[in-house]
Amino acid sequence: MSEKKRMANLELLRCVAMMMVIVLHYLGKGRLLADLTDSSPESFDSVGAAAWFLEAFCIVAVNVYMLISGYFLCTSSFKLSRLLQLLMQVWLYSVVFGILGAATGIIKETPVDIHYFLTLMFPVSMEHYWFLTAYVFLYLILPFTGAAVKRMTKRQMQIALALLLITFCVLKSILPLRLEKDTKGYDCLWYLCVFLTAAYIRRFGVVFLEKRRRAACLYVVCCLLAFTGTMALRFVFVRTGSLGRMTGMCMEYNHIFPFLAAIGLFGAFAQTAIKGKIARVINTIAPYTLGVYLLHENLGLRYTWQNWFGADRVSNVGELLLWTLLAVLGVFVIGILVDMLRAGLMKGIHGLLCRLKVYRKLVGKIENADSLFREAS
Repeated sequence: MSEKKRMANLELLRCVAMMMVIVLHYLGKGRLLADLTDSSPESFDSVGAAAWFLEAFCIVAVNVYMLISGYFLCTSSFKLSRLLQLLMQVWLYSVVFGILGAATGIIKETPVDIHYFLTLMFPVSMEHYWFLTAYVFLYLILPFTGAAVKRMTKRQMQIALALLLITFCVLKSILPLRLEKDTKGYDCLWYLCVFLTAAYIRRFGVVFLEKRRRAACLYVVCCLLAFTGTMALRFVFVRTGSLGRMTGMCMEYNHIFPFLAAIGLFGAFAQTAIKGKIARVINTIAPYTLGVYLLHENLGLRYTWQNWFGADRVSNVGELLLWTLLAVLGVFVIGILVDMLRAGLMKGIHGLLCRLKVYRKLVGKIENADSLFREAS
């Protein structure tokens, strides 16, 4: 998307969603979330409960990020150039920071072996970043899903989307058991559901989401339900020893509460107008948010940076909130700056390579492929 076509309200939501992702990784990998299956009183103190409360309000992040992507992708054509740029960005982060993490010795909880280096070299296929693996696979089928979405009637989409959501979301949310096929939303199939939801919203709209206050209430209520449901399942487990595999189910991406909460937050931002200088600043920063994820979730840093922001020193709720805020601001700003540097270097390298005839021919073939898909759409 060019800057002129960017919607500052949804680009701000993109930034907010990435900040929420940082919160999730800070709490989870910083070991601040209390163990839901530990029945000892000291295991679930005020810090652990507060961490789960924050988790409930941030667990929407990945669904929100995919809703934004689906909202724009459903009206655009497949671009081989975009796919190759994304793969190159992922590969550079994977290799450069993965090797730096191993070479400097700051890496934690990840063995540096052949599998580690294979993961760095083949980040998508080896699922270095699970979200990017799911996103790339979803983008690969965009020529098929995009064409279908553009031709389907409203009623057709309602039926097809209902069938998908019942299969991958509703059933797991209402049945008192763990479905063996349930991947908790960590796969391409779930993000196809989210993509199609965004496509439906873009094409046909949802009356309920047309009021910002209603959409915001949907987000807040569903987040509170996710937290309450989690605490209730823990209570049942502690008292009866049952449902141990289900204690964290309400906080999983493909549960109905995080899904509806994400839709509510998306709707609230979609109905918010942002203009002027603030809009220009947001539109400048937003394209680099993916770099924030690729940096802090790199295997070389994944379990290390949390303690740089005091995760191992949190002793009360006040410190939890303070260190979490510092972690979000620090990681986000550093990630944005690093990706700006990466983008600048890649632009310079591209300019140098364009002097080579063979490279110009390759670029021409890629542009021709892009034009074929534009004509088809």
